[in-house]
Amino acid sequence: MSEIDQEHHLSDKHHMKILWEEFFKSDNSTMAQDATLVEKASIVGRVGIMLLSCGTGAWRVRDSMDTIARTLGITCSTDIGLVSIEYTCFDVDNESYSQILSLPATGVNMTKLNELEKFVRQFETGHGNWTIGQIHQRLREINRQKSAYVPLISGLSSGLACAGFIFLLGGGLPEVICAFWGAACGQYVRAIMGKHKLTLVAKIAVAVAVACAVYFLCFHIGELLFRLNHDHAYGYIGAMLFVIPGFPFITSGLDISKLDMRSGLERLAYAILIIIIATMAGWVVATILRLHPGSMPKLKIDSGMLTCLRLLASFCGVFGFSIMFNSRPQMAAIAAVMGAMANTLRLSLVDYAQVPPALAAFIGALTAGLLASIVRQKVGFPRIAITVPSIVIMVPGLYMYRAVFNFGVTNINIGAYWIVEALMIVAALPLGLLAARILTDKKWRHAD
Repeated sequence: MSEIDQEHHLSDKHHMKILWEEFFKSDNSTMAQDATLVEKASIVGRVGIMLLSCGTGAWRVRDSMDTIARTLGITCSTDIGLVSIEYTCFDVDNESYSQILSLPATGVNMTKLNELEKFVRQFETGHGNWTIGQIHQRLREINRQKSAYVPLISGLSSGLACAGFIFLLGGGLPEVICAFWGAACGQYVRAIMGKHKLTLVAKIAVAVAVACAVYFLCFHIGELLFRLNHDHAYGYIGAMLFVIPGFPFITSGLDISKLDMRSGLERLAYAILIIIIATMAGWVVATILRLHPGSMPKLKIDSGMLTCLRLLASFCGVFGFSIMFNSRPQMAAIAAVMGAMANTLRLSLVDYAQVPPALAAFIGALTAGLLASIVRQKVGFPRIAITVPSIVIMVPGLYMYRAVFNFGVTNINIGAYWIVEALMIVAALPLGLLAARILTDKKWRHAD
């Protein structure tokens, strides 16, 4: 290694890590307002790429970058994708500076997002009266928050989420128990593989295969011990629903609605990729084990009790997904309460008022969005951190899997039916959040 490489500690990663502290030439005691344009622009970009790594949409990333730029007395113009940002900063001295930043992968971390939004608000409130050293230290502290939970907790939260999910899909106690263990083991394996930086395709495929296999094993144990009806085996679909890409699906719709087409389409493509990998892996395992989508035994529960159980299952499902998204328990609990009300309303509209599923999904998402606007004023959590987890449980993962399974066995007509059903609901969910955002957020409803 050359002396220059040793001096600058150049990264050996495929996506080379940027050593921000070494990039800056001004002293750490220099006030941010007195830094050079290059350094001011780099602060803007660093905040933006950290926000993007949390899984939030382009509008939020751009809004935060603009806030930092205005506070530093410069102008920022940016183009945002799923894992990259291209931006230029201008000052009043006829100078500009451009950067292109990228991430090796994308994920969801709501605790980190919350801390970043706090930093942006504090920086704006303080009129940028921070030293460069203070900014480096605070951003370094936030960046170290990789994951709020160990793989075991992540796995158990996944099991809780999928157990609630499968009940909402019509499963009974055997399906709930088997889905819990299947999803818990699948997410645990995915979390371990994530710590080793394994590629997305491998993580999703292996996690789904493990989840389905563990479900099948638990079902056979129950079949031997309790003589379970074979129809309970059809609940294996619930064990793989923890991989549903709810965040990219929802944020893609929101970004497209704001004409952030690059970010929206990239997020949509990413979500579709995950769906294809997951459903194909599930189909292969189901084929090997000679399983196929079918009807689970009907639940014999009166409407009042069913509604109460749906509230509980929705709460558990949303809470579990929120923990998987690295939300703190308080944030997850708030999202779970909202999701329980919104999702139970959606299911009740379908069952008791014969409202079409897509329209019911729109109303459920609208309700979640309106509740979020009220809650956010009270607790100050990022809106996306409580709205998206609350409606992820409405994403029709069962329909998507049935569509791919039937396409795989060349039942094109049945597959087309299920994919259309899924697409209608998937389109309705971001539209519901969008409607709520337009009604309650003055800044969002304008295009300037």
